[in-house]
Amino acid sequence: MSFGAGVPTVAVADLKDGDFLLDVREDDEWKAGHAEGALHIPISEFVGRYGELTEAAPQDGRVHVICRSGGRSAQVTMYLAQQGVDAVNVDGGMQVWEAVGRPVVTDDGQQGFVL
Repeated sequence: MSFGAGVPTVAVADLKDGDFLLDVREDDEWKAGHAEGALHIPISEFVGRYGELTEAAPQDGRVHVICRSGGRSAQVTMYLAQQGVDAVNVDGGMQVWEAVGRPVVTDDGQQGFVL
C-alpha cells in the first residue's frame, strides 16, 4: 500500500503486538488516548528530539508511525526513510486504530479516546 507519493503504509490490522509504534500527535491528543507502549514525539518537536527515536527504536526493526488520520505520520515516515530508517505510515492512524477495537489508553492506564 502507499499513501500519497510513495509513502509506505501498513494497515492497523496488520500490526502485531510488540511492533514498534511512534505516535507523532501533539500532547493534547496523546493525553486523551494513545496506543499502549507507543513512543510519543510530537511532529512539532520531532527533528529536535530525533535522538530519542534512535535510542528507543529496534536497531534492525521497523518503525510504525501513527497520528490521528495518517497525514502527519506520512510526513514523518518520509523523513525517516530519507534518514535510512525502515519506517511505514499506519494507514488511517488512531481513528482506524480505535474503530477496529484496538485499545486506547491514557498515561494512567485508563480507557482513553482519540481526539
